[in-house]
Amino acid sequence: MRLDCYKIHEWAPQIVPGQGRRAWMDAFQDRHPYRCLPLTMANTTGWEILSPIGMTIEWDGGMMEAGIKITGDEPWPPVKNIADSHFRRGIVTFHTGHLFRTEPGWSLWTMGPPNEPKDGIYPLQGLVETEWLPFPFTMNWQMTRPGKVRFEKGEPFCFFTLVQDKKLEEIEPQLRLLADNPKLNDEFKAWAESRGNFNKKLLERDPKTSKEGWQRHYMKGQTVTGGEAESHVTKRKLKAPKTVAKPLPGLGGS
Repeated sequence: MRLDCYKIHEWAPQIVPGQGRRAWMDAFQDRHPYRCLPLTMANTTGWEILSPIGMTIEWDGGMMEAGIKITGDEPWPPVKNIADSHFRRGIVTFHTGHLFRTEPGWSLWTMGPPNEPKDGIYPLQGLVETEWLPFPFTMNWQMTRPGKVRFEKGEPFCFFTLVQDKKLEEIEPQLRLLADNPKLNDEFKAWAESRGNFNKKLLERDPKTSKEGWQRHYMKGQTVTGGEAESHVTKRKLKAPKTVAKPLPGLGGS
């Protein structure tokens, strides 16, 4: 599998593997949001594009380009080359500085950093056909109300991952009653009973249960009845982009 990231200019924003840490998750006692494996896996299943400068974005509520003012902390690179108001109506457009190329059948799903709320502005998502696209995509954020927001230097303004989106059209979801799958139904009932008993003991301040704090079946890739998942991942560390000195064959290379 290949993902080619062509820098349009030398000062193009840096691309790094998605980071698992979140300040709001760290702020919880015992950092217990990290117990939610689906959250932490989503945080790291893709790459981030980082802002090369800090900037302040201000929207006065106006519907035209003049309604948004973007001020960079540094003169270089020029803030207008990083972000501007292209779509109007309080939408801020970030320039990725790269042209991406994927293998046939694969596209990029672009979004803001997963599980990272940002007050006053919302990341819009996009599905980009990078198997053929000969120009870069942009990342857009919608201001949710008039006011100011900050993007710090090094803060991700875009997160992307790869999907085989064409294959989705071949899938026909099947609606069934859980009772029609006796084995799965039994597993569900065992889980529901186990969860209910565990929560009941927590409320009763049972010493052993209180010490455990939480059930770890999903984290361990195990069912309540002792079954083991055939494929289970608890950490993901993607590769950072590396510089290639010469064009690669295929995917637009010579």
